[in-house]
Amino acid sequence: MVSLVSASAICLVLSVIAVLHAYWAWGGLWPGHDEASLAKTVVGASGLETMPPAGLTVLVAILIFVAGLLPLIFVSGVPSILPASLVWMGMVLLAAIFLVRGVLAFTPIFRGRHPQQPFATLDRRFYGPLCLVIGIGYVLVLALA
Repeated sequence: MVSLVSASAICLVLSVIAVLHAYWAWGGLWPGHDEASLAKTVVGASGLETMPPAGLTVLVAILIFVAGLLPLIFVSGVPSILPASLVWMGMVLLAAIFLVRGVLAFTPIFRGRHPQQPFATLDRRFYGPLCLVIGIGYVLVLALA
């Protein structure tokens, strides 16, 4: 039961994040007011004044959405074209990716590559901790399924 709740929560959160990426790919500006302020808020890389290309942003949205579906596939037995061992490996990989990304938010190297405000502050307060929680969610799903 806990694994299904965790898997559902991961799917919901990552689906919202995927929709945000799709929104940005099609020209949405929130939470910025123009492209430069959006890039500084959600990417934060040094000298970046524009968002990444729309095609790349759509690809990221798709990957995030699929990452959100994988825990549900893992715990619910939803028919999948993927072998169970590949789903398990994907879950382990995603747990590691989210945990590492969460930890990176607090390292000087990552902050040096993404120093723009407000991204730098938002990353330490929200983005990094959210990645840690998602990574822990993947670990819980793996451990309790």
